[in-house]
Formats: sequence, structure tokens, C-alpha cells
Amino acid sequence: MKVTQEKLPSSQIGLEIEITPEMSKNAYEKVIQQFTRSANIPGFRKGKVPRQILLQRIGQRNLKAAALEDLIQDSIRKAVADEKIQVIGEFELRSQFDDLVNNFESGKPLTFAAAVDVVPEITLGEYKGLQVKAEEVKFDENEVNKTLDNYRSEKATLIPIEDQPAKEGDMALVDFHGRFAYAPEGEEPQEIPGGKAEDFQVELTEGQFIPGFIEGILGMKPGETKEISVQFPTEYGSEELAGKAAVFSITLKELKGKELPELTDDFAQEVSDFDTLAELRESLETRYKADVERRTNANKEEALLKALVKLVEVELPATMINQEIDYLLTQQAMQLSNYGVDIRQFFTSETIPVMRERSRPDAIARIKESLAIREVAKRESLTVTEEELQEEMKKVRQQLDPNTDVDPDRLREVVQADLVKQKTVKWLEENGTVELVPEGTLNPPAEAGDEGEDEGEDEGEDEGEDEAQGESQGEGQE
Repeated sequence: MKVTQEKLPSSQIGLEIEITPEMSKNAYEKVIQQFTRSANIPGFRKGKVPRQILLQRIGQRNLKAAALEDLIQDSIRKAVADEKIQVIGEFELRSQFDDLVNNFESGKPLTFAAAVDVVPEITLGEYKGLQVKAEEVKFDENEVNKTLDNYRSEKATLIPIEDQPAKEGDMALVDFHGRFAYAPEGEEPQEIPGGKAEDFQVELTEGQFIPGFIEGILGMKPGETKEISVQFPTEYGSEELAGKAAVFSITLKELKGKELPELTDDFAQEVSDFDTLAELRESLETRYKADVERRTNANKEEALLKALVKLVEVELPATMINQEIDYLLTQQAMQLSNYGVDIRQFFTSETIPVMRERSRPDAIARIKESLAIREVAKRESLTVTEEELQEEMKKVRQQLDPNTDVDPDRLREVVQADLVKQKTVKWLEENGTVELVPEGTLNPPAEAGDEGEDEGEDEGEDEGEDEAQGESQGEGQE
């Protein structure tokens, strides 16, 4: 068998494979034998069907096609192994299969062309001495007070309200149903999927529901019905609802106010494992300071890795991109499912192609980041010892549900990649400059939705800020 390689765009290797006469004959005879053993032809026992009868019943073209399929698969596997090609995913047949079938003859040579995706070669610019800016998150003592207020709210006594209007902080029992605000001409507005509920209890606090929903209830009195116009956020979890205008008809059935308990040592014992309020405060302060440090470090990591990704030049194979898109969509589906959402409403034959295309920039950015980290670690000999790996894997297992079925090989792979990433980021920081700037300087709230549009169109570098900027409300409770 003769193999000729050709480098193709998008990290593909083209293979021209010349099949020997002996290989074509063996493949054809093997298929004949397989059909002879398995063919169920009236008047003949299995394994005793004459060759000529088999050719008539099965058809010579079908036999040649079956032999050719096996021959192509086996030849490419052998070529990849012999040539020591690091393949990703399945091969792509570049020759027309029908033409190959027409030209195939047992005992005669045959040449076909295929392509395989391979591990991409990365070109990385000068990564030593990176200069970046990252937002520094400052500890705010008010966060402790807010958490204590949340605990008080959870332990509050509810008192019915009859004649007073709803105000912020009250608990409301409502019936509601929603419909889209607009519909094609001549049609009635459609109801919103999952946008209907009875005896729905909600705390009248900003951010508890769709923007505008809680605000519309404020001022209502028990027994009152009102229509409220709202707008779903453009970044809403459901593609079907994101950015859409809607109208909710809301009936306020009951209203209760909260009588908050006093902040005492007894209260601290009720909501935590601490004996005194002072101990609870100290624990919350420690936790929030640790969280502030974590978020600042996350901002530094993000800034360094974004700068690193900009130095990457690489042609990504389609297989690698599609695998990463699959992973992102799977994560999204799992998250929605954990929220109790029926993902079948959102992952349909119509929405999935759109979602895949929207996920493509993020997938490309994630792959580039991963490849860049791997390259820096390789060049700077940043390795993970077996002891470090085992220790971290033990920590991860302790955090998981004991009933969780964990693939040990996959766990090892993920933990090792994470440790290499940590060491690489630390190296970049030690060999670069990170200027800390006040929180909100780089990502003002009003502009957060616009960031990444210019970069993400081509490079996919519009990773979200959620993890780095995430709050940890209520983390202090022991």
C-alpha cells in the first residue's frame, strides 16, 4: 500500500492511498464469505449458497460497495498508524464513492483520496512580559450586613396585609399568565411557554423575576388585577424568549409583610453553628474576604489568558470546533435542566443549528486558550507531579455527591488540565505585569453587553464575565 500525504487548510492532512491488487482481492473475497455464511436464500442452507447464486441475489455492485467500505476503513487506519499521524475525529472521503465502486475490481489496484483532521500546529507570539489590566474587587462590609438581613428575612414572621398597597420586601401570592406583546397581522398574540402560574409566591424584591414584573406589582392591593408590560433580557436562557416584549396579566391574591427578628446571639445560633453574633459576623467577613480575593484572581487570570489568546495563530480543524460546541450546548442543557426547565422546549431541530452557530465564537476562543496554555506549559516545562494530581483529585471527590458516578480517567484528565492551567497563569503573572484597577473600570455595567462583539465575530474571544464577577450571596451561612 502506497500512501502520499498532503497538508491541507484547517489542520487537515490529505491522504492519497494506493490499494494493492492483493488487498482488493482479499477484501472482496472476505465480503463474499461473510454473505455466504449469513445469506438466507430459499432452497439453500446457510453457508452453502453457490457463489453465482449469491452474486445474482445480492448484486455484484452491492458486494463491491461492501468490500470497498471495509477496504477504505482498514486502509486509512493502517495509513494513519504507519505514518504516525495524530488524528482527531473521523476521516473524510475526498473521492466520490460511486466512482470508486465503478472502478473497483477484485485483484486490481485502486487509488482513493481522503482527509483527516489532525492536532493543529500552533504559532505563539512572545508571551513573556505580558502587560494587562485587571479589576480589583474590594471587600465591602455592607455585604456582611446584607447577608444578615437575608437571614433575618428568611426567619421573618409573615403578617397579612389587607388595605395597604404592595411595597418592596413584602411577600405576594399571585396568579399570572403571559403572552407575547406582538403577533403577525391578523393573528392573536401567543401565550408564553411556561408563562402561567396559580398561587405563585414571590418576594417583592428587585431581581427576583423578569425585569419589570416585580415593579409592576408594587402599589397593587389584594384582589386587584393588572396587566404589566415587560421585556425579556437579550441574554435570557431561552432563545425563544430572549429580547421579546411580553404582557403579563397579574392578580394579587394575598399580601403579607415581614416582621424581622432582632440580631442577637440567639438569632446567630438559630441560623448557624456559632454561639454568638460576633462569631457569625467574623465568619462571614472571612468568607467574603476570601471571595473577594478569588474574584480578583479570576479577573487577573482572565486578563492574562485573553492577552495570551491574542498571540495565537492556528488553523482549527472542524472536528475540534464541533466537539467544543457539543460540550458547550451540553453544559447549557444541564444547567437549564437543573433549574427545572424542560429543555425539549428549547433544544429543537429549529433552534439547535442557531444555538450551535452562536456558540461557535466561544468554542473557538476556548480551544485557542487551551492550546496556548498547553504550548506555554510545554515550552516552560510546567508539569504536574503525581502527588499534586492525587491530592487535587481527592479534593474534587470530596466535593462531589458520594452517589455520583465518576469516570476516573476523565476526572484525572480534567484535574490535570486545571492544574496545568493554574501553573501557567501563575507563570504568566510572575513573568509579566498585571495592573489592578478599580472594579467597574474595564467593564462598566452599561457597556458589558457590548464587549466582545468586535472581537468575537472572527476570533470568538467574547467569553462571559459571569464566573469572574459572580456574587456569592448567602455563602456565609454555616
